[in-house]
Amino acid sequence: MAKLEKIFLSAEWLHLAILNYVVDPSLLRPHVPNGTTLDSFDGKTYLSLVGFYFHKTKLFGKISVPFHSEFEEVNLRFYVRRQVDEVVRRGVVFIKEIVPKPAIALTARVIYGENYVSLPMKHKVALGVDKTEVAYSWKQYGQWSRLFARSTGVSKQPAENSLEQYITEHYWGYSRQKLGRTLEYHVTHIPWRVWSTSSAGFAGNAAELYGSEFGEILLCQPDSACIADGSPVNVYTATELR
Repeated sequence: MAKLEKIFLSAEWLHLAILNYVVDPSLLRPHVPNGTTLDSFDGKTYLSLVGFYFHKTKLFGKISVPFHSEFEEVNLRFYVRRQVDEVVRRGVVFIKEIVPKPAIALTARVIYGENYVSLPMKHKVALGVDKTEVAYSWKQYGQWSRLFARSTGVSKQPAENSLEQYITEHYWGYSRQKLGRTLEYHVTHIPWRVWSTSSAGFAGNAAELYGSEFGEILLCQPDSACIADGSPVNVYTATELR
């Protein structure tokens, strides 16, 4: 991590429900930021719908904003990579992100150029000894949509070079800007423990939010899914790629 990086936001990201869909690379290539390359795992290109809970959110690592420290987020994302000298930076690009707080959405759009929207949201987390259930819902045009994941057994560290490790261990974010510009920002956290799912999916009208192509994909059964426990996270200030 570069010495000049400054923390913009710190929080705990908890109870992540992650649905993964194998897609044709041509669907995502128009969204790939300049300076990055569309990534794949085992020859397959993945699109992920992810829900999680923000806890103890602080600006600059120390400032708590009243009524804005606890909230849900759902994002639709895919994966890219960028070569920097001899190091490959594996990153995430967001198609769209949902939060229930208008001020959070506005800040993310202004600071990072991310495609945030603000909608009413709710969540459910049920943690048992040998059973876990996580769900995130949002309301648009009077209709609720929902992603959910259920698991049995206990959490564990993903196996080395597994799909679960690939999906959960991306530590860079990239955002397409106007005039072909790209912003890059660093995200740090410890590796997450994950549960395998017994059932998982999406229900609702995704086309209204994401467009018809993405909406059709999300209505299909995900190719894989997991629940991650989460951890404290630092998001650093963004820089423009040259």
